[in-house]
Amino acid sequence: MGLFSRGSRPEADRRPDPQGPHADQPAAAPEPVHTPEPEHAAEPAQPAPEPTPPPVDLAAKPEPEPAVEPQPEPTPEPVPARAPANPVPEPRNDEDLRITASEAIAPRRPPHSPSLATTDEEEAEAANRAKVISFANQKGGVAKTTSTLNLAVAFAESGHRVLCIDLDPQGNLTMSQGIDPDKVDKSMFDVLVHHIPIREVIQHREIDIAVASIDLAGAEIAMSMQIGRERSLEKALAAVIEDYDFVCIDTPPSLGLLTVNALTASDKVIVPVQCEYLSMRGLLQLQNTLEMIRENLNPRVTIEGILPTMLDSRTVHAKEAVEILEENFGDLVFETRIRKAIKFAEAPVRGSSVLKYDPKGNAADYYRQLAEEVLTNGAS
Repeated sequence: MGLFSRGSRPEADRRPDPQGPHADQPAAAPEPVHTPEPEHAAEPAQPAPEPTPPPVDLAAKPEPEPAVEPQPEPTPEPVPARAPANPVPEPRNDEDLRITASEAIAPRRPPHSPSLATTDEEEAEAANRAKVISFANQKGGVAKTTSTLNLAVAFAESGHRVLCIDLDPQGNLTMSQGIDPDKVDKSMFDVLVHHIPIREVIQHREIDIAVASIDLAGAEIAMSMQIGRERSLEKALAAVIEDYDFVCIDTPPSLGLLTVNALTASDKVIVPVQCEYLSMRGLLQLQNTLEMIRENLNPRVTIEGILPTMLDSRTVHAKEAVEILEENFGDLVFETRIRKAIKFAEAPVRGSSVLKYDPKGNAADYYRQLAEEVLTNGAS
């Protein structure tokens, strides 16, 4: 009976025997007591029953829904059109896309600008200064040197004071007056690079000539680091500009810094053109250079005229070349024609112009006619 009573006690009431075999060990933690759930747990509350809808009268007519007037849709605000980044031009027909020969190569006269209008004082000052004329064409062998010297001598024959400037490193203009470019002490190189007075390089022959030397070949490199290098010749000429009526400048066959100096210092440009098709193709590049000079350095420079040179009237090609010039350049072409003549090759050997070497020949008359044309009104 006592045993059953002992065994029927719950586990929580059991105690270890202090005298038992494990009396010296700590008592074990009591196990958690599990409370038995009641046999009759409360059931969860049932949801309230939904209200029963009223019976529908099938015989009754449904009431019509009220008509809803449609609301006008709001007009979106116009979005300003954005210009395309790269607008596409409207298509043109083939005739519009084709340019004429005159548009491609013909020089254009600069438009009149009110800012360039001269005052009475400026006109009086211009009347007292020399008219500076450059002879320019980037193509070689078109008679630039021949035209520079002989037109200058023709001016001198008319009683004008003339200075020629040799800016060509080859020194052909200097040699044409009997001066050896390799033996001169000072030349235009020293004027442009070392800034010595231009009077120190002027020698007196048929006309006054500022001589050149082979050193000019390195002038562009030496001038490249100078400030205002494009105006070196213009500044040098200021000292003698009132001593002459005309200054004629012979330029090298290129559009480099030496030619830019000449164009910056000039009032007019004469373009000798050999009467051959290939010789005329370089006129567009010269025109672009002149426009750059006018915009940035010298707004007064203009083309005095285009001079047909080395004309062989016996060939059909030469006649066609002259027709192309007149068709595309119009009144910019001089009426004077410089025809081929052996005297032009013989005169430089004697160190003289053709006007002095053969004063009564046809070759001399060509440049006398040109001088008269320029003195009258140029080619314009």
